[in-house]
Amino acid sequence: MSIWEYANPVKFMRASGAVLPWVAGGAVVCCVAGLAWGFLTPQDYRQGATVKIIFLHVPAALMAINGWLMMLVMSLIWLVRRHHVSALAAKAAAPVGAVMTLIALITGAIWGQPMWGTWWEWDPRLTSFLILFLFYLGYIALWAAVEDADSAADLTGVLCLVGSVFALLSRYAVNFWNQGLHQGASLSVAPGERMSAVYKYPLYLSMLGFFLLFLALVLLRTRTEIRRRRLAALLARENRA
Repeated sequence: MSIWEYANPVKFMRASGAVLPWVAGGAVVCCVAGLAWGFLTPQDYRQGATVKIIFLHVPAALMAINGWLMMLVMSLIWLVRRHHVSALAAKAAAPVGAVMTLIALITGAIWGQPMWGTWWEWDPRLTSFLILFLFYLGYIALWAAVEDADSAADLTGVLCLVGSVFALLSRYAVNFWNQGLHQGASLSVAPGERMSAVYKYPLYLSMLGFFLLFLALVLLRTRTEIRRRRLAALLARENRA
């Protein structure tokens, strides 16, 4: 048994149909429990109640970055092995990742205003995140603009390679540049002052929920893209008959 077997649309549809209800159910449970638990946590002694936005901001930002990296992997598989399911999975992930990026930008602005005294700052991480959002929009627009599906997959695959630079910058910008208002990583294995356990565990649960939510939406949208391609092929066959 090989993982490449699931590049077959029939096998992918069968397998994804079996796991999708469980993934979606887990996403609902973890998101609701994590966000509710986070809302009930005590106020921070420095940031007050505004710290609670972390349970939405951090998971969304995490999936915005990793969503693009997932698209990169799927695009590379398409460019190297020409598996259509991987190209459709990358296409399916783009709108989900774009929404996650937008949530991260909006919640970051809401969180930053009382902490920094401004809604926006041309901080290295914020700026790279905004550029990442624009790459998401460009990726979606390029898929819509190119009529031939294989050509669209090729072009968006190249765009995904370029955009991955900003995905990595969004993650590691605070390590590259010392200037900027954005704090360092909230969660880290490095020694030093880190997040209290009272915030850490509900954050972990929210992050798991957002990961499962992202996975469920990508699986659902990939299944939709496969069905749409099948329908287009059937209509084209009827028109030729």
